[in-house]
Amino acid sequence: MDQPVGSPKRSSAAGGWGALKSCGKHLLGSRAPLSGARALMKANQPDGFDCPGCAWGDPEHGSSFEFCENGVKAVSWEATDKRTPPAFFARHTVAELRGWSDYALEGEGRLTHPMRYDAESDRYLPVTWEAAFSEIGASLRALDHPDQAEFYTSGRASNEAAYLYQLFARAYGTNNFPDCSNMCHEASGIALTQAIGIGKGTVLLEDFEKADAIFVVGQNPGTNHPRMLGDLRRAAEHGAKVVVFNPVRERGLERFADPQNTVEMLRGTSRPIASHYFQPRLGGDMAAFRGIAKAVFAADDAALAAGRPSVLDHAFLDRHTAGVAAYRAAVAATAWEAITDQSGLTRAEIETAAQVYLEADKVICTWAMGVTQHRHSVATIREMTNLMLLRGHIGRPGAGLCPVRGHSNVQGDRTVGINEKPPSAFLDALERTFGFAAPRRHGHNVLGAIGAMLDGSAKAFIGLGGNFARATPDTALVAKALAGCRLTVHVATKLNHSHLVPGQVAYLLPCLGRTEIDRNGAGKTQIVTVEDSMSMVHGSGGINKPASKELRSEIAIIAGMAAATVGSGRIDWAALSDDYDRIRDLIERTIPGFAGYNVRVRRPRGFMLRNLAAERVFETDTGLANFSADALPEATEHQIAKSQTNTFVLQTFRSHDQYNTTIYGLDDRYRGVYGERRVLFAHPDDLAVLRARCGERVDIHGLHDDGTVRVAEDFRLVPFDMPRGSLAGYYPELNVLVPLSSFGAQSDTPTSKSVLVAIRPRAVAAAA
Repeated sequence: MDQPVGSPKRSSAAGGWGALKSCGKHLLGSRAPLSGARALMKANQPDGFDCPGCAWGDPEHGSSFEFCENGVKAVSWEATDKRTPPAFFARHTVAELRGWSDYALEGEGRLTHPMRYDAESDRYLPVTWEAAFSEIGASLRALDHPDQAEFYTSGRASNEAAYLYQLFARAYGTNNFPDCSNMCHEASGIALTQAIGIGKGTVLLEDFEKADAIFVVGQNPGTNHPRMLGDLRRAAEHGAKVVVFNPVRERGLERFADPQNTVEMLRGTSRPIASHYFQPRLGGDMAAFRGIAKAVFAADDAALAAGRPSVLDHAFLDRHTAGVAAYRAAVAATAWEAITDQSGLTRAEIETAAQVYLEADKVICTWAMGVTQHRHSVATIREMTNLMLLRGHIGRPGAGLCPVRGHSNVQGDRTVGINEKPPSAFLDALERTFGFAAPRRHGHNVLGAIGAMLDGSAKAFIGLGGNFARATPDTALVAKALAGCRLTVHVATKLNHSHLVPGQVAYLLPCLGRTEIDRNGAGKTQIVTVEDSMSMVHGSGGINKPASKELRSEIAIIAGMAAATVGSGRIDWAALSDDYDRIRDLIERTIPGFAGYNVRVRRPRGFMLRNLAAERVFETDTGLANFSADALPEATEHQIAKSQTNTFVLQTFRSHDQYNTTIYGLDDRYRGVYGERRVLFAHPDDLAVLRARCGERVDIHGLHDDGTVRVAEDFRLVPFDMPRGSLAGYYPELNVLVPLSSFGAQSDTPTSKSVLVAIRPRAVAAAA
């Protein structure tokens, strides 16, 4: 029997038999278990497809089982035999479907036909592809200016689709490219570009085998990128210290049982991951790393005073960096009291982490959205980079920086031009190659696009995948923004809530999935390419029969819209859609690093894009790796909350049966939650102070001071191991509490990990 919601009991280790049972459950639930199992054997293989889940790297010499539990869920979700045909839409109005859950909508299965919204009947009706392209093109041409259109991109789009998409929009005349990276790792790209000259990590997968210490900050690999657990475990077995900074104690970072290890499975054993586990307050990572640096500088002072060598890498610092003196002064000026208060860690804990850092010759620092979704995220990532620079942990084997991207090609999409602030050199290359004047004015990111739709200055929204209405903050406002458009177009594989807030003219265009065979008019099987978190570019070719004969590839859909909008005089869209090698030839001509693209991508594991920072060549304003000397925030949300009654800091995160806004199931096995998603995790002592019981249902009220009332209703309290004053729960359900007007400095990323809220019992709320 499933364990009831509200029980804090968790499995003894991540992976293991629980993972295998979950894999079987989802394969059977797809109603196509044989084709799903067959597809998994080709997941992340040189002659197969790239997993549509996370962007973790693939090993050079892998086994036949290069997939994880969440990979099984992603493949089963896509390879299902369930369908959402025109007959489904004939039975249900859009108003009715808005009342369905995310899980129920996507549980209906794959979309099969292009559909057009009919306002009179409030239903989607089938339409031909030709009619859809014609009206979309006419609607875009009828806008007063190209900047009235927003071109959104999900990280699931391939390099070829993303390149063609940006080419379409720029030939049309806009740089409006809101994309999913604006809501996750934008701070990483900005901070790393400032510090080391490139907005990507500097490590390869092999570096995890060589590291002496790995600092894992603000991420939960067991749920978000489970294949990483295997690499962390192997690193730990080789003697590396794995130092975790995470407010929530996550099972996957503590112990892992490898489902591919027969002996371990039979014995029911597991191996530890983290050697040290620190639980800072939400938003406290910058202070924690400032404290580590303070301890390192103190150790350096002590060494020099005793006549011993410096603990810093002065050869690296002198030759390759700028600003270390100013940084050292900023650290010296930061009091331990401020560090411990903001971080929530003791000085002894921070000095323990510093000792691990000092004893390691090769250190990797890896992080995810627990770091990037705060007001001061850019400064935090600069602080982490500062620490890595002190001892030269960039540009050598076993050491470096590793932001772990979420969706499978979010990094590749940015590489091939999905950027609202494109470099001039890239626009120059487009102009030379295609002969049109590329737009130079910076476009909209996600927050800019939402604001423009709300104030009426943007009137069309094209969504290449994703679930914009649910992935973004302030759910009600975003729905209002989409509904106010003249035109909305969604390219998708399954139905989601974004499709249920149509504009005046609205289309739902079904596309092939990553696991499906993509053939051109001559019957030739086509491949696409993606880039993982380690800057490796590799091919992906589906093996499953398409869910419907009416499906078209993302590339074919983009080409159809482009031809109908800007014509085919300068760019032969149909020819590019018919042979993706031609798109790769154009990428090679316009983007550095892709020489020999069509040849190199067909080699096993593909090829690595050159990363100059990994070679200690830093293309920054100084020509060196730059230290930052930012002060700690004046006050974190935790410090604000401590001074107020019934005020907490909420973070949103994923459940284990979830990937981004896609809900695979209603369980969160590692956190002991089954059968429900409307749960709120809190420290047991906070529940006691509130006189709240485990399992009690509450409403959560947003406290952002902008005049907007934000309430998330009917959530069940669950005690959990996390810092006092912290709360956590799942998005997209809790996105209603994340304000559009609260975002990261420089990054514009919503502050989804630091939302001020109050808790009120349901009975009190009902009486009020």
